[in-house]
Amino acid sequence: MLSLFRIIKFSFQDIFRNIWLTIITVTILVVALFSVNMLITIRLISDNAVLAVKEKINISLYIKADTPESEIIALKNKISGFDKVREVNYISKQTALDSFRDKYKNNQSVLVALKELGRNPLSPSLTISPKDFNNSNLLINELKMLDNQIIESRDFSDNTIILEKINNITKRVNEVGLIIIALFILTSLLIVYNTIRVAIYTHRQEIEIMRLVGASNFFIYMPYIWSAFIYSLLSVLIIIAIFYPFLSLLQPYLEIFFTDYNINILAYFVNNFAFIFGSQFIAILVINSLTSLFAVRKYAKV
Repeated sequence: MLSLFRIIKFSFQDIFRNIWLTIITVTILVVALFSVNMLITIRLISDNAVLAVKEKINISLYIKADTPESEIIALKNKISGFDKVREVNYISKQTALDSFRDKYKNNQSVLVALKELGRNPLSPSLTISPKDFNNSNLLINELKMLDNQIIESRDFSDNTIILEKINNITKRVNEVGLIIIALFILTSLLIVYNTIRVAIYTHRQEIEIMRLVGASNFFIYMPYIWSAFIYSLLSVLIIIAIFYPFLSLLQPYLEIFFTDYNINILAYFVNNFAFIFGSQFIAILVINSLTSLFAVRKYAKV
């Protein structure tokens, strides 16, 4: 216990004697961790956006206005039996009209024009959702070959371009993010290395005395390894204190931007708190410890 107390004491002496180096070291580590978490956030937003777009992908068949409902239901049941179909929804003329009115409820000119028309101009439709987005083209081909006289028109909107754009943007951001993270990690290694070197220089006489009185290499190593632990712990605690308020500010904007999509980045970080920040702490502790160990072996001659 006495040896442990002395190790911790020497470590904190190093930290406070070189307080500005400590602040710089922790700041660089915090910036590196912030970059890592921002990359995670961007990846989550991208994955959720792609999933949301895929979930909203559907194919519409517009039915002739005077078609009896029984024939529409029969067509719906037939399409529901297709292997590549996940779901078929029937939208009646009245439902379509109600949705149209709700969509343009703040546009009085459209509602007045609709009222003056004196009838429901909208057609019933079937909205078809594919089981797998990757097979949507095959499903479209099947629906193109579907020959039924009650079908008035077909809407095969291609969402592939949107998904490709999202994936390309994410890929570019990931590439740039990885480069930035690599630079910050390299900078962190150099700063931790130099911080330990300065600490060793400051304690060079004490290290010499410890050698003369027979102190073990372990006892000489450990204050600097403990310093690396303090740097890692402080940087992770600071990034937690910074990043969660940042996510709290970001989340409302995501909800506005991704209207009708359930994208909750804050909830993901809360639910995976231990894994995300625990793994980051372990990773940065290993990096700092190895850097400190290398610096001690080189400059303390132990």
